[in-house]
Amino acid sequence: MRTLLAFTLVLGLAGAAAAQPLGANQPTGAGANQTKALEFAGGRIHQAVGFGNTFMVTTRAGDVIIDTSLPMNAKRHHALLRAVSTAPIRDIILTHSHGDHTGGVPIWKESGTKVIEQANSVAFRNYQARLEGFFAIRNAAQYNVPVGALGAGQRAANAYPGNYAAPRLADVLFDKEYKFKLGDLTFDCLSMPGETPDMLNVWIPELKALFIGDNYYASFPNMYTLRGTPPRPALNYVESIDKVLALKPEIVLPSHGTPIIGAANVQRVLTQYRDAILYVHDATVRGMDEGKEVYTLMKEIKLPPQLYVGESYGAISWSVRGIYDGYAGWFDGDPATMYATAPSESDAELVKIAGGATPVAARAQALVATDPALALRLTSAALAAEPNNLAALAARKQALDKLLAASKNSNESGWLHAGLSRVAAAQK
Repeated sequence: MRTLLAFTLVLGLAGAAAAQPLGANQPTGAGANQTKALEFAGGRIHQAVGFGNTFMVTTRAGDVIIDTSLPMNAKRHHALLRAVSTAPIRDIILTHSHGDHTGGVPIWKESGTKVIEQANSVAFRNYQARLEGFFAIRNAAQYNVPVGALGAGQRAANAYPGNYAAPRLADVLFDKEYKFKLGDLTFDCLSMPGETPDMLNVWIPELKALFIGDNYYASFPNMYTLRGTPPRPALNYVESIDKVLALKPEIVLPSHGTPIIGAANVQRVLTQYRDAILYVHDATVRGMDEGKEVYTLMKEIKLPPQLYVGESYGAISWSVRGIYDGYAGWFDGDPATMYATAPSESDAELVKIAGGATPVAARAQALVATDPALALRLTSAALAAEPNNLAALAARKQALDKLLAASKNSNESGWLHAGLSRVAAAQK
């Protein structure tokens, strides 16, 4: 459940050329100071900014809401957008079923409002419910908050072992396409798998406007999230972005960030984004066919300058491993991996051979300045042998601090903060 993206999205001017860079603040902070909805497409589209944007499209027969943000943002978004129009909410379209898009449905749904989703949302929401405890722990670590602070899971009250059914939100489910006319506008909902299997995009031809959900934001995509996820196939992104480009939109509105404005700019930005994804995919597959191991490819594969789209949320190395493991699974070809002996067990034995955790910690401390990631690995080994070794904990803190100071990626920063919190707890 990629319920929450841990970045603050910087508001740009309504005429900004593309989505703004992603930062690393808490997920509730984005848009907190917004006093007026942003306006696009000649006043037909309005945006409330948050950790997950909410859009309102006005028609002569009522309004349509696209995505509803987090529960903690929904009331603020409702107030901002209802200041623009108080017409009936005829439809709510959810680009996908992550919680930062679905959390405000109860605030927005009125008598007669239809909620529209792509059909894979049922299975995907059930998957999120099935692992709600796992994700509560992982999300808390990734976003540096207490367990449970980001909301409860989605399991139904009557769920029982083996059921794991999530509450159904949709009144309308579709497979490939669902098109309807409301007032003077056409809403063409298109299945566009990418970040999730249930991703949909909304095309409004009269406005030349395309709502792209999370298949684009101003960073290399999170094709693997450290919180955990099923495979997010790179070629799904590529195919879906190709379909967007073929529509020739004049404005593309992502669910995180500010719109891409101008037909030529849309083509430039999304072509670069698609080509960056395809480059990483093809380089990974080529390396696999050459017999290279995943860690080698994680180090080797870099985007050429003309395709570099930033790594403030997704990271190329994580995506390389996500592609590799998505194709090949967990077995790395080493017979030792077949067995239930954990790496920490062999690490502990090696530390004993080295004379204990303290000399290993000293070597880790010496490496912090030049290779903090390797230093961190050594402290993991030292602490596998002696979990309360003060020298190892101190070296681990130094390595984590060094990596955090250099990090420009919000997910990486979240996990480094989580590691520091664990060190602090162990040092007490």
